[in-house]
Amino acid sequence: MTFEELRERHPVFTYNGYTYELNNNELHIQFDFQIDNDIRFQPHMVLQPGIYAQYPTDLKVLDGIIFNIGMIELISYWKCACSPIIHIKPYKLDYDQQLWWAKLYWKGLGEFTYKNNIHCEFQDFIEFTFNVDAPEMSKASFPRISDGQRIIVPVGGGKDSVVTLEDLRQQRDVVPFIINPRGATLDCAKTAGFGDPSQIIILKREIAPKLLELNKEGYLNGHTPFSAMLAFYSTLLSAVTGIRDIALSNESSANEPTIPGTYINHQYSKSLEFEVDFRQYVQDHMNDCNHYYSHLRQLTELQIAERFARYPQYYKIFKSCNAGSKENKWCCNCPKCLFAYIILSPFIDDKTMIEIFGEDLLNKKELESYFDELSGISKYKPFECVGTIREVNEALRRICESRADKYLIKHYINEQLGQIEDSMYDEYLNMAP
Repeated sequence: MTFEELRERHPVFTYNGYTYELNNNELHIQFDFQIDNDIRFQPHMVLQPGIYAQYPTDLKVLDGIIFNIGMIELISYWKCACSPIIHIKPYKLDYDQQLWWAKLYWKGLGEFTYKNNIHCEFQDFIEFTFNVDAPEMSKASFPRISDGQRIIVPVGGGKDSVVTLEDLRQQRDVVPFIINPRGATLDCAKTAGFGDPSQIIILKREIAPKLLELNKEGYLNGHTPFSAMLAFYSTLLSAVTGIRDIALSNESSANEPTIPGTYINHQYSKSLEFEVDFRQYVQDHMNDCNHYYSHLRQLTELQIAERFARYPQYYKIFKSCNAGSKENKWCCNCPKCLFAYIILSPFIDDKTMIEIFGEDLLNKKELESYFDELSGISKYKPFECVGTIREVNEALRRICESRADKYLIKHYINEQLGQIEDSMYDEYLNMAP
């Protein structure tokens, strides 16, 4: 089904509300979304703060935070039909809030609209409507958290969060946070000294089964701004633990668009633009209830890789592959695996790299098309969380001599070594408004 057909068939998506309660020191949250009268989504989330639980006496103080989390969670469900109207029942948004959310939906779904061949103007993408008697949210109703020595670090199981963990645990009292724990995330936390599960804040987040059914029937599917969801959950973490600071591991390369000269960026919600927007939203509309920032923002992928290489205890346990995440392995057949292999190779010897991944990815002819996308031989970058073309080329330059016998390095030398000009990257650095 097409974007136009679905919008005509399903003109209204409704955010009905949410419920939340404490049960055995866990916070259970359920959202209620609806398309027209016949499609209902009620995803359930469980937050486990462990030993850091510091719930407010009156849970009603969490109401505004959970409402805003619902505003980001609904994207996963709204996008299946892209209803032109989003009707919000619990609260009214003022004009500035509506613009803020419209921008996030527009840019956060840039890859989704591109891949689904959706052609729509920004002003026509969505319209927010509200119940006449819905209250406006008071900024003062949000808890204000004081500064402290503790700092929450989301752990994704890749090299970036490892570097943040190791950097900050030398300076602060680090508290790991994991969404839907898997092998690599738990192993990285354990290696950093957090072997007791109660020392880790855990969020168990589910996708409502009805959405998966609709996708099989031909409803739209695609990438959503996951890191924006993480940002809003961070405000809940602060409220239930009393820890104000949340340190992400987003690097400078997240700012580069995936499609040259456009706003379309697979990593939009990891970009500095979103980070600044989010902090302003929290300050203006959520009583400045936490401090969310990226510890690695000033670093390049090469600099992060060099720092990661100092911690060989993580070599066999870290994983950055989405395709292999459920089995806790590197799939060795995707652009993210290849990027990680390239960016780490200048700092980790060839034998160790092959042991880490289980294969020599620089010798895999099957990865040539991904290699061309990563290095700039092809016109577009892959839609993945990968570094800039400049960073990839710098890493390749550094290993051309030591890995000269590898298939992909020979291909690289034949195709473009010495032909790379800074001007070829100019279009990547000029994002469309």
